[in-house]
Amino acid sequence: MRTTTGRTDHVVVVGAGLAGLSTALHLAGRGRAVTVVEREAVPGGRAGRAGIGGYRLDTGPTVLTMPDLIEEVFAAVGARMRDRLTLDPVDPAYHAHFADGRQLEVHADRDRMAAAVTDFAGSAEAAGYLRLREWLTRLYRVEFDHFIARNFDSPLSMLTPALARLVALGGFRRWDRAVSAHLTDPSLRRVFTFQSLYAGVAPKQAMAAYAVIAYMDTVSGVYFPRGGMRALPDALADAAQGAGVRFRYRTAVTGLDRRGSRVHAVDTEAGERIACDAVVLTTDLPDSYRLLAHRSRRPLRLTAAPSAVVLHVGCASTPGTAHHSLLFGRAWDETFGDLVRDGRVMRDPSLLVTRATAGDPALAPPGRDLLYVLAPTPNLVRGPINWDRFGASYAEEVLATVRDRLPGALSEAELLRVTTPADWARLGMPAGSPFALAHTFAQTGPFRPANLIRGLDNVVLAGGSTVPGVGIPPVLISGRLAADRITGRRPAAAMAASSLPAPAR
Repeated sequence: MRTTTGRTDHVVVVGAGLAGLSTALHLAGRGRAVTVVEREAVPGGRAGRAGIGGYRLDTGPTVLTMPDLIEEVFAAVGARMRDRLTLDPVDPAYHAHFADGRQLEVHADRDRMAAAVTDFAGSAEAAGYLRLREWLTRLYRVEFDHFIARNFDSPLSMLTPALARLVALGGFRRWDRAVSAHLTDPSLRRVFTFQSLYAGVAPKQAMAAYAVIAYMDTVSGVYFPRGGMRALPDALADAAQGAGVRFRYRTAVTGLDRRGSRVHAVDTEAGERIACDAVVLTTDLPDSYRLLAHRSRRPLRLTAAPSAVVLHVGCASTPGTAHHSLLFGRAWDETFGDLVRDGRVMRDPSLLVTRATAGDPALAPPGRDLLYVLAPTPNLVRGPINWDRFGASYAEEVLATVRDRLPGALSEAELLRVTTPADWARLGMPAGSPFALAHTFAQTGPFRPANLIRGLDNVVLAGGSTVPGVGIPPVLISGRLAADRITGRRPAAAMAASSLPAPAR
């Protein structure tokens, strides 16, 4: 594995998002002095926050999986997650609502889910679910150490016995076909393929290897931090400070002092110069390249993932509404065609509705609920929609869909905030997408933009634009991979201590 060269005593990490926090903790645990430079006043990055009228909004991701990976980040500095962060299991992980009126509670527990599938689609489908669950588990165990949580120096790095096992498991088939081999009910199959939206590729085009995302939520389980999603970056930053990491908030990076193949300092908007032996950039790829005055040599243009419109809604408390509700439209294949091929909003939308107050009522005023409604949309490159003009009316269309499919959930509703692809773009996200780069084959594994840039000796990248990819677990892993590029791999004892999570029962 290639690493940076020269001294690495003091590392500057640009960005206090989850990738930057993970990087800082792993480096601090390996004896490096670390300074984190963040333009905002708080940590979190895409896991943002806002306060409106007594509501505490999480403006970024709302589905949290793989707590073992979070524990690993704390453990990098000898800290314990339970001392700083309380994660409660979300059960059911999702409550799926289908256009034909059927509903399904999705449980991580094997037996409860098998019983739910039996009631939903019969015993034959329940047997297929158990086979699918076993396949997802084996797929995850093959992929995690050998592909997800590993640095690649070239595509040849993949030529290992693990690759043969992945091929044998059908990892290079299409995701939908792999699931269809176990389940025949079309609605049930959606529960184990909708996650491809996170990867930015339709299930019919996505590699089955990405079905590990379905393992993460439907098998390993979904969790929620007390205090909201913002509690995660706050807790990581607290642990980092306890380990000696220095944070510079409200400090925007405007340039890098690069001489030849090395960066010697980070320049800030206030005219400061922060000297460093190495730098880790967690900024979006175009910003990283701009700071480095680097031009990509990739022969193919990078493809951004689809975007989303997010609605934050306050409403009267509805205790019967699940923490996460999946509202599926009748159209499914057409949905991906709208988003990925045609660049238009979904004609028959499928939505995610998160009721954060199901996990922590203190996130809203007494007697009120806080809902987060996510509607996937095309990104600004695929669909150049004038969101500043169209956003308000589209938000009303989305709310009408929620009222129709989730009766009673929007009583006494007040629309607190709407975020559109245009807003994501104003925050600096390429193509107006908060989901970074799509996981097409040409942007997967060793073909994804690497975290080392040839010609630069002491610069490493981390975050959703590089390996391993998008989502909270991958960006946390990206921080560890970035640290490995600076210090070398973790000692064997530490690797052994990081065990794979057992599937929930």
